[in-house]
Amino acid sequence: MSSLVARLRAAGCVFAEEEAALLAGAPEAAVARRVAGEPLEQVLGWAGFAGLRVAVAPGVFVPRRRSEFLVGRALAVAAPGATVVDVCCGTGAIGAALLAARPGLVLHAADVDPAAVACARANLPGAAGVHAGDLLAALPAEIAGRVDVVVASTPYVPSDAVAAMPPEAREHEPRAALDGGGDGVDVVRRLSAQAPAWLRPGGHLLVECAAHQGALARQALAAAGFTASVARDEEHDATVVAGVLGDPA
Repeated sequence: MSSLVARLRAAGCVFAEEEAALLAGAPEAAVARRVAGEPLEQVLGWAGFAGLRVAVAPGVFVPRRRSEFLVGRALAVAAPGATVVDVCCGTGAIGAALLAARPGLVLHAADVDPAAVACARANLPGAAGVHAGDLLAALPAEIAGRVDVVVASTPYVPSDAVAAMPPEAREHEPRAALDGGGDGVDVVRRLSAQAPAWLRPGGHLLVECAAHQGALARQALAAAGFTASVARDEEHDATVVAGVLGDPA
Protein backbone atom coordinates (compact mmCIF):
# COMPACT_ATOMS: atom_id res chain seq x y z
CA MET A 1 0.00 0.00 0.00
CA SER A 2 2.77 2.44 0.89
CA SER A 3 4.40 2.03 -2.53
CA LEU A 4 1.05 2.68 -4.23
CA VAL A 5 0.57 5.83 -2.17
CA ALA A 6 4.04 6.98 -3.16
CA ARG A 7 3.32 6.39 -6.86
CA LEU A 8 0.07 8.28 -6.69
CA ARG A 9 1.59 11.14 -4.73
CA ALA A 10 4.45 11.39 -7.24
CA ALA A 11 1.86 11.57 -10.02
CA GLY A 12 0.29 14.60 -8.32
CA CYS A 13 -2.74 12.92 -6.77
CA VAL A 14 -3.72 15.18 -3.87
CA PHE A 15 -5.70 12.48 -2.05
CA ALA A 16 -3.15 9.72 -2.61
CA GLU A 17 -4.00 7.75 0.53
CA GLU A 18 -7.74 7.68 -0.20
CA GLU A 19 -7.14 6.77 -3.83
CA ALA A 20 -4.72 4.01 -2.88
CA ALA A 21 -7.37 2.44 -0.67
CA LEU A 22 -9.78 2.39 -3.61
CA LEU A 23 -7.18 1.04 -6.03
CA ALA A 24 -5.79 -1.59 -3.67
CA GLY A 25 -5.93 -4.93 -5.45
CA ALA A 26 -6.67 -3.33 -8.82
CA PRO A 27 -4.77 -4.62 -11.86
CA GLU A 28 -1.51 -2.85 -12.63
CA ALA A 29 -3.06 -1.54 -15.85
CA ALA A 30 -5.67 0.33 -13.84
CA VAL A 31 -3.07 1.86 -11.54
CA ALA A 32 -1.01 2.86 -14.57
CA ARG A 33 -4.02 4.63 -16.07
CA ARG A 34 -4.47 6.66 -12.89
CA VAL A 35 -0.78 7.48 -12.62
CA ALA A 36 -0.91 8.64 -16.25
CA GLY A 37 -3.61 11.15 -15.32
CA GLU A 38 -6.91 9.47 -16.17
CA PRO A 39 -9.67 10.47 -13.72
CA LEU A 40 -9.98 8.06 -10.80
CA GLU A 41 -13.68 7.58 -11.47
CA GLN A 42 -13.07 6.49 -15.05
CA VAL A 43 -10.41 4.07 -13.86
CA LEU A 44 -12.63 2.60 -11.15
CA GLY A 45 -15.67 2.62 -13.42
CA TRP A 46 -17.85 4.43 -10.90
CA ALA A 47 -18.29 7.66 -8.93
CA GLY A 48 -19.96 8.33 -5.62
CA PHE A 49 -22.81 10.81 -6.03
CA ALA A 50 -25.69 11.64 -3.66
CA GLY A 51 -25.21 8.35 -1.84
CA LEU A 52 -25.23 6.33 -5.06
CA ARG A 53 -22.52 4.49 -6.98
CA VAL A 54 -22.87 5.78 -10.54
CA ALA A 55 -21.18 3.98 -13.44
CA VAL A 56 -18.63 6.14 -15.27
CA ALA A 57 -17.28 5.07 -18.65
CA PRO A 58 -13.93 6.19 -20.08
CA GLY A 59 -14.22 9.49 -21.91
CA VAL A 60 -17.49 10.49 -20.22
CA PHE A 61 -17.84 13.58 -18.03
CA VAL A 62 -17.33 12.69 -14.36
CA PRO A 63 -20.20 13.87 -12.13
CA ARG A 64 -19.11 16.52 -9.62
CA ARG A 65 -20.24 16.39 -6.02
CA ARG A 66 -21.22 20.06 -6.23
CA SER A 67 -24.12 19.00 -8.44
CA GLU A 68 -25.74 17.40 -5.39
CA PHE A 69 -26.90 20.96 -4.56
CA LEU A 70 -28.67 21.08 -7.93
CA VAL A 71 -30.39 17.79 -7.10
CA GLY A 72 -31.66 19.21 -3.83
CA ARG A 73 -33.01 22.35 -5.48
CA ALA A 74 -34.79 20.26 -8.11
CA LEU A 75 -36.37 18.00 -5.49
CA ALA A 76 -37.70 21.10 -3.74
CA VAL A 77 -39.88 21.94 -6.77
CA ALA A 78 -40.59 18.49 -8.26
CA ALA A 79 -43.92 17.19 -6.97
CA PRO A 80 -44.57 13.43 -6.78
CA GLY A 81 -45.23 12.14 -10.29
CA ALA A 82 -43.74 15.20 -11.96
CA THR A 83 -42.20 15.00 -15.42
CA VAL A 84 -38.54 15.95 -15.09
CA VAL A 85 -35.83 16.30 -17.73
CA ASP A 86 -32.11 15.95 -16.94
CA VAL A 87 -30.43 17.67 -19.89
CA CYS A 88 -26.66 17.60 -20.53
CA CYS A 89 -27.05 14.47 -18.44
CA GLY A 90 -23.58 12.93 -18.86
CA THR A 91 -23.60 9.71 -16.85
CA GLY A 92 -27.17 10.41 -15.73
CA ALA A 93 -26.03 10.94 -12.14
CA ILE A 94 -28.43 13.82 -11.47
CA GLY A 95 -31.37 11.91 -12.89
CA ALA A 96 -30.41 8.80 -10.93
CA ALA A 97 -30.29 10.80 -7.69
CA LEU A 98 -33.69 12.34 -8.43
CA LEU A 99 -35.25 8.94 -9.11
CA ALA A 100 -33.68 7.46 -5.98
CA ALA A 101 -35.13 10.24 -3.84
CA ARG A 102 -38.50 10.32 -5.59
CA PRO A 103 -39.19 7.04 -7.45
CA GLY A 104 -42.52 8.21 -8.89
CA LEU A 105 -40.96 10.84 -11.14
CA VAL A 106 -41.33 10.54 -14.91
CA LEU A 107 -37.72 11.14 -15.87
CA HIS A 108 -36.27 11.86 -19.29
CA ALA A 109 -32.55 12.47 -19.83
CA ALA A 110 -30.64 13.80 -22.83
CA ASP A 111 -27.08 14.37 -23.98
CA VAL A 112 -25.37 15.13 -27.27
CA ASP A 113 -22.47 12.71 -26.63
CA PRO A 114 -23.22 9.11 -27.70
CA ALA A 115 -20.83 7.71 -25.07
CA ALA A 116 -22.65 9.65 -22.36
CA VAL A 117 -26.03 8.46 -23.61
CA ALA A 118 -24.88 4.83 -23.43
CA CYS A 119 -23.54 5.37 -19.91
CA ALA A 120 -26.73 7.14 -18.79
CA ARG A 121 -28.88 4.32 -20.11
CA ALA A 122 -26.95 1.92 -17.88
CA ASN A 123 -27.44 4.19 -14.87
CA LEU A 124 -31.10 5.02 -15.56
CA PRO A 125 -32.94 1.76 -16.21
CA GLY A 126 -36.03 3.28 -14.60
CA ALA A 127 -36.10 6.40 -16.76
CA ALA A 128 -38.85 7.13 -19.26
CA GLY A 129 -36.13 7.56 -21.84
CA VAL A 130 -32.52 8.59 -22.38
CA HIS A 131 -32.28 10.52 -25.63
CA ALA A 132 -29.41 11.50 -27.91
CA GLY A 133 -29.37 15.02 -29.27
CA ASP A 134 -28.72 18.71 -28.68
CA LEU A 135 -30.32 19.96 -25.46
CA LEU A 136 -34.13 19.76 -25.43
CA ALA A 137 -34.36 19.04 -29.15
CA ALA A 138 -33.46 15.46 -28.20
CA LEU A 139 -36.79 14.95 -26.41
CA PRO A 140 -39.85 13.19 -27.83
CA ALA A 141 -42.29 15.74 -29.29
CA GLU A 142 -45.23 14.40 -27.28
CA ILE A 143 -43.92 15.86 -24.02
CA ALA A 144 -43.63 19.40 -25.37
CA GLY A 145 -45.52 21.76 -23.06
CA ARG A 146 -45.94 19.03 -20.42
CA VAL A 147 -42.60 19.08 -18.58
CA ASP A 148 -42.66 20.21 -14.95
CA VAL A 149 -38.92 20.60 -14.28
CA VAL A 150 -35.84 20.90 -16.49
CA VAL A 151 -32.57 20.46 -14.60
CA ALA A 152 -29.15 20.91 -16.17
CA SER A 153 -25.50 20.95 -15.24
CA THR A 154 -24.53 22.64 -18.48
CA PRO A 155 -20.96 23.19 -19.68
CA TYR A 156 -19.93 26.49 -18.12
CA VAL A 157 -16.15 26.84 -18.44
CA PRO A 158 -15.33 29.86 -20.66
CA SER A 159 -13.72 28.70 -23.90
CA ASP A 160 -10.43 30.48 -23.18
CA ALA A 161 -10.21 28.82 -19.74
CA VAL A 162 -10.52 25.20 -20.89
CA ALA A 163 -6.78 24.99 -21.61
CA ALA A 164 -6.05 25.93 -17.99
CA MET A 165 -8.20 23.14 -16.54
CA PRO A 166 -6.50 20.16 -14.86
CA PRO A 167 -5.32 17.54 -17.38
CA GLU A 168 -7.78 15.03 -15.91
CA ALA A 169 -10.62 17.12 -17.31
CA ARG A 170 -9.28 18.63 -20.51
CA GLU A 171 -7.62 15.40 -21.74
CA HIS A 172 -10.14 12.78 -20.61
CA GLU A 173 -13.56 14.45 -20.69
CA PRO A 174 -15.27 15.65 -23.88
CA ARG A 175 -14.74 19.34 -24.58
CA ALA A 176 -18.45 19.68 -25.33
CA ALA A 177 -19.13 18.81 -21.68
CA LEU A 178 -16.79 21.57 -20.46
CA ASP A 179 -16.84 24.48 -22.90
CA GLY A 180 -19.60 27.00 -22.22
CA GLY A 181 -18.59 29.54 -24.85
CA GLY A 182 -17.00 32.96 -24.51
CA ASP A 183 -18.29 33.81 -21.04
CA GLY A 184 -19.32 30.29 -20.08
CA VAL A 185 -23.04 31.01 -20.28
CA ASP A 186 -23.75 30.31 -23.97
CA VAL A 187 -25.34 26.90 -23.31
CA VAL A 188 -27.50 28.37 -20.53
CA ARG A 189 -28.77 30.98 -23.00
CA ARG A 190 -29.63 28.35 -25.61
CA LEU A 191 -31.32 26.12 -23.05
CA SER A 192 -33.30 29.04 -21.61
CA ALA A 193 -34.56 29.95 -25.07
CA GLN A 194 -35.66 26.36 -25.77
CA ALA A 195 -37.22 25.59 -22.40
CA PRO A 196 -40.52 27.55 -22.64
CA ALA A 197 -41.69 25.34 -25.50
CA TRP A 198 -41.25 22.24 -23.34
CA LEU A 199 -42.32 23.39 -19.89
CA ARG A 200 -45.89 23.72 -18.70
CA PRO A 201 -46.92 27.19 -17.48
CA GLY A 202 -45.35 27.63 -14.06
CA GLY A 203 -42.73 24.98 -14.82
CA HIS A 204 -39.19 25.22 -13.48
CA LEU A 205 -35.78 25.49 -15.10
CA LEU A 206 -32.73 24.95 -12.87
CA VAL A 207 -29.16 25.30 -14.12
CA GLU A 208 -25.78 25.00 -12.45
CA CYS A 209 -23.12 27.61 -13.14
CA ALA A 210 -19.98 29.12 -11.60
CA ALA A 211 -20.42 31.58 -8.75
CA HIS A 212 -19.34 34.58 -10.84
CA GLN A 213 -21.80 33.64 -13.61
CA GLY A 214 -24.93 33.77 -11.44
CA ALA A 215 -26.06 37.22 -12.59
CA LEU A 216 -25.46 36.42 -16.27
CA ALA A 217 -27.33 33.13 -16.03
CA ARG A 218 -30.23 34.79 -14.21
CA GLN A 219 -30.40 37.39 -16.99
CA ALA A 220 -30.50 34.60 -19.58
CA LEU A 221 -33.48 32.98 -17.86
CA ALA A 222 -35.25 36.31 -17.39
CA ALA A 223 -34.82 37.15 -21.08
CA ALA A 224 -36.62 33.89 -21.94
CA GLY A 225 -39.62 34.68 -19.75
CA PHE A 226 -38.60 33.16 -16.42
CA THR A 227 -38.82 34.72 -13.01
CA ALA A 228 -35.34 33.77 -11.86
CA SER A 229 -33.20 33.77 -8.74
CA VAL A 230 -29.71 32.65 -7.73
CA ALA A 231 -28.94 30.23 -4.87
CA ARG A 232 -25.49 29.51 -3.49
CA ASP A 233 -24.16 26.66 -1.33
CA GLU A 234 -20.69 27.40 0.03
CA GLU A 235 -20.25 23.90 1.43
CA HIS A 236 -20.55 22.36 -2.04
CA ASP A 237 -19.04 25.43 -3.79
CA ALA A 238 -22.17 25.31 -5.94
CA THR A 239 -24.37 27.90 -7.61
CA VAL A 240 -27.81 27.20 -9.06
CA VAL A 241 -30.01 29.61 -11.01
CA ALA A 242 -33.68 28.66 -10.80
CA GLY A 243 -36.50 30.08 -12.89
CA VAL A 244 -40.27 29.74 -12.91
CA LEU A 245 -41.89 30.12 -16.32
CA GLY A 246 -44.02 33.26 -16.22
CA ASP A 247 -45.02 35.23 -13.16
CA PRO A 248 -45.28 32.92 -10.12
CA ALA A 249 -47.81 35.31 -8.55
